[in-house]
Order: sequence, then C-alpha cells, then structure tokens
Amino acid sequence: MSETSPPETGATQHPDPLVSNPPPDNDISQRLLRISLRRLWRYIHHLFHLKEDADEESTINDIKRSIEFRGANLWALIFAVLLASVGLNVNSTAVIIGAMLISPLMGPIMGIGLALGTNDIDLYKRSLRNLLVAVVISVLTSTLYFLITPLHEAQSELLARTRPTIFDVLIAIFGGSIGIIASSRKEKTNAIPGVAIATALMPPLCTAGYGLATAQWAYFFGAFYLFFINSVFICLSTLVVVRYLRFQKVSFVDPEREKKVRVYIALFAFFTILPSLYVAWEVVQETFFKSRAQQFIAENFDFPDTQIIKTELDFHRQGSEIRLTLIGEPISPEDQQQLLRRLPQYQLFNTELKLAQPNKGSTDFEREFSALNQQLRVGIVEDLYKKNAELLQQKEAELLKKNNQLKALEQELLQLKSDAFPVAQISAELETQFKGIESISLEKVRRVRNKQLEEVPIALVKWQLAASLADKNRLQNFLRVRLEEPKLEVLNY
Repeated sequence: MSETSPPETGATQHPDPLVSNPPPDNDISQRLLRISLRRLWRYIHHLFHLKEDADEESTINDIKRSIEFRGANLWALIFAVLLASVGLNVNSTAVIIGAMLISPLMGPIMGIGLALGTNDIDLYKRSLRNLLVAVVISVLTSTLYFLITPLHEAQSELLARTRPTIFDVLIAIFGGSIGIIASSRKEKTNAIPGVAIATALMPPLCTAGYGLATAQWAYFFGAFYLFFINSVFICLSTLVVVRYLRFQKVSFVDPEREKKVRVYIALFAFFTILPSLYVAWEVVQETFFKSRAQQFIAENFDFPDTQIIKTELDFHRQGSEIRLTLIGEPISPEDQQQLLRRLPQYQLFNTELKLAQPNKGSTDFEREFSALNQQLRVGIVEDLYKKNAELLQQKEAELLKKNNQLKALEQELLQLKSDAFPVAQISAELETQFKGIESISLEKVRRVRNKQLEEVPIALVKWQLAASLADKNRLQNFLRVRLEEPKLEVLNY
C-alpha cells in the first residue's frame, strides 16, 4: 500500500490569486455598473436609431420629384393660394388648414436642404429656381385675389402672419426635422400633411399678397420675413438630418470643380443661416421683452381710479417703448417717476415708458375712444362670427348623425318588410286547397347547423286531425313554390 509522499521541503507553492486576493467589492460594483450603463446605452441607441429603416434612394427621388412646379403641381399651388387667401379674407381657420394640406411648397425647400447636405449644386440650383417661381406665383395670385375681393378688412388670421415669434422658429425647426425623417423612411407615414399644416408656409405668402394689394408695406415685409424664417429653418433641419443619416454626397470627376462647389455651398449656408440665427436671437429677445413688459404692467398699474384702454409694446435694440393709453384719474408725475425706477427690476433696460392720459372731452380722448370703440366692435363681430360658425358646424354634425340614424332605421324597416310573409293571404289560399288546417304561422328563424349560422323560413302548421304524409309533403312543396323559398321547412303538430 503506497503512501502519499509529503511535499518536498524546497518546493515553491503558488496560491490562487482569486482565492488569496479576491477583488474588492467596489471594483465588482463598478464593473457591474459599467456593464449596466453599456446595456442601457445600447437600448436607448436602438430606440432612437434612425439609420436602420432609412431609404436613401427613395428619399432623394421623392424630393426631386416634388421640386418641379409645372403642370398639375403648379395648378395645385395656385388653387391652394386662392383657398388660403379666401380663408384669410373671411377669417376661416378650416379653409386655411385645407389650403396648407394641398400646398406643394415643402418640396423645393426640402430640396435645398438635401442639396446642401449632399453637395449637389445642380439640385440646389433647381430647388432655388423652383422656390423663387413658387413664391412669385403665390404672391401674385394672392395679390390678384385681394385686388378683386370686396373685403379689405385685416382679420385676425391675417394679422397673425405679419410678425415672427420664437414659436414660429421652433415650429419650423421641429416641423422640418419630422418632415425629412418621415420622408426618409422605407414605409411612408402620414406626417407630411401635418408638417405642412404646422409650418404654415402658405399663409405668410398670402398675407404678403394682401399687403401688396392694399399697399400696406408693413404687412408685406413682415409676412415675407416670416416665410423666409420658416423656409430657412426647414432647410437647416433637413441639412442636419441628411448629414446625420450620412446620405452619399455627390462626387465630381474634376477635383477643382468639387472644391468650388463645396465653397459655394458653404458660403450660401453661411450667408443664409447666420442672418437667420441673428434674426432668431432678435425674436427671442423681443419675446422676453414683451413677457417682462406684460408682467411689469400687471404688477404696477393697479390704480383704483385709472384704467388701461390700450397697450402698445415696441421692441428695438436701440431702445424699446411701452406705450399705454389711460382713462380716469391721471397718474401724478411722482408716480410716473417711481414707475420708471421700477423698470430695471424687470430687466427692462433701455426702455421708455410713455403714458397717454387724455382729458375727457379733449380731441385726443375722443380719438382714442373712437379707435377703441371700433376695435371692440370688430372684436365682437369676429367673436360672434366664430361662435356662429362653430355652432353651425356642431348643428350640421348633429343633423348628419340623425340623418344617418334615420337612414339606418329605414333600411331596417325595409328589411323587415321584405322578410315578412303575407300570412293572411297564404291562409286563405290554403283553405281552398287543404282540408283540416286549423292555423298557420310563417317566420324566418336563425339556427346553427354544423357550426354555420343560417336563416331558414319556417311554417308552423296546426292540423285539426292528423294529416297524412302525402298532405304534409304537398303542403311543403306548395309553400316553397308560392313563397319562393326553396329551403322552407314545415313543422306540423
């Protein structure tokens, strides 16, 4: 029996490092945390990934097809402009939305963004040329309409298109982004009509036509300015998404020409986007100014015997103005000075406060009161028009619903009439041909046979005396022929 020899005295033993020196708990925790974060990042990346179902070739072809304005596309633009002009003229939001839905203006604007993103100078020239054609035709068409129409009052929908705000910039950015993202999918979605409505490219051009027709240049330039802002930021959004999706850039055989094209596109992007960013910053500053001014007025003009009847806020980088028209007890010079000292507390620096306090009976008072009265009357008429239009739409919807219900009931009644058998007439005929029938009932019943639902005509016949099988068969054949129901069954009792 062999014995295990003891280890040699001089042998060196190497202990397991994981057993003798286990990793600290904090190292394990950090490793698990890194693994969890990597998994979380992969999951988030999977959720927001856009390149997986992008169809570059189809997207480029679709945008190129939507650029050209000729034939049906051009007529669609003209009629969309006329629809939008009518909607602005009569202050109908529904008509304006309908015009924006059929407007093809998004095509060349997205084409410019695609051209900038892929260095396609030919596509850029085509898109810019067609956009200029669309703008000129749109403005001329709306101008012609507003020259002909007998309604020349500026409605609220028109006034809303004369000055861009920060929200217009945000809408253009978000709308342009979802527009190019939806267009680049293999499976197209219904987002494009929503983008056309949200970005509102058509109404500013129609408002510019109104300003041109009525020689109100503030309307013309303000509306055109709004259209320019919307177009540029839609282009910018398209450019960013196209670059993110890494659409293939146009390659040139001549390196010198490729270099020139890149320089031209970079210069255009610089001289277009940089002023737009400056304009957007101005719009943000104006929005902040108006918000602070409204807060200043609400918190400081709480005089018991004085009322504000008109508020005008003008923002300028050189110096802004808050103009208020007051009625009632005039504000003393001391209170006015105190109000001026409070302006910096609301970050209203370089702002002038002008208070118009006409005395009752004066010419200024009468003029201000007359203007206010006119504005109030116009506002009341607009509110009544909107409420009547909403009420009319509600009534029309209710009437349509009731008409549909009535038609459904009529169909059911006709069906019931067609299903009913002439029992009295059949009973009289049977008395002349069959003896011993006491009563008969005719009805269609539904039954399930072999898991199939079927409708079967049934004749329930009561005999005074037991009838023979021949009489029963003859009765069934007679009823089938007479009622034109080959599946009719007779139940005798």
